Parts: sequence; structure tokens; C-alpha cells
Amino acid sequence: YAIIIKNERINIMISYITKSIAIIYLLIINLTAFIMYFSDKAKAKKHRWRIPEATLLCIAALGGSLGAFAAMKIFRHKTKHPKFYITVPLLVIFHIAVIIYVFLKLR
Repeated sequence: YAIIIKNERINIMISYITKSIAIIYLLIINLTAFIMYFSDKAKAKKHRWRIPEATLLCIAALGGSLGAFAAMKIFRHKTKHPKFYITVPLLVIFHIAVIIYVFLKLR
């Protein structure tokens, strides 16, 4: 009986650590995406070298879709490009679905 309780406590601790790492990752990747979109908008205004579109979409696909979407709306950046105004919101929906699934699975 004591072994079962110990194993259950270990599983709860692993679940807590996994969730914490996931939350920290999502915060960092979304903040990074937000800053990258802001930076690209600032560079566009000054007619300077820009961040490649593939890089902006990649950071969104890696989990930073909410930060990318927020920056698109706040800074009105990339809102006329179909590959952004279609892809990024779809990524937001996908990432939210994955987060809900994973967090419910790790209870």
C-alpha cells in the first residue's frame, strides 16, 4: 500500500513539473513572438532589414501563435497578408486545443 501511495505522489509531482515547464515555455515563446512581430513592424516603418516571413510564421507555429496574433492586432502588422491572417488564427485554435487536451490528460 505504501508503494502505491509513493508512486502516486511521484506521478503527481511529475505532472506538476511537466505542466510548469509547458507554461514557462508557452510564456517565453509567446513573448518572443510578440516582440519579433513588434520589431518587424518597427523595422518596416524605418525601411530597414526585416525579419523573414518564414521566421515569423515559424515562431507562431512553435507555440507563439497567441503572441503573434496579439501583435498582429495591436500593431496592425501582417494583417493584409493571407498567409498570416489565415494561418496565425488557425494556429491559435490548434494550440488552444492541444493545450486543453494535454492539460486535461495530465490531471
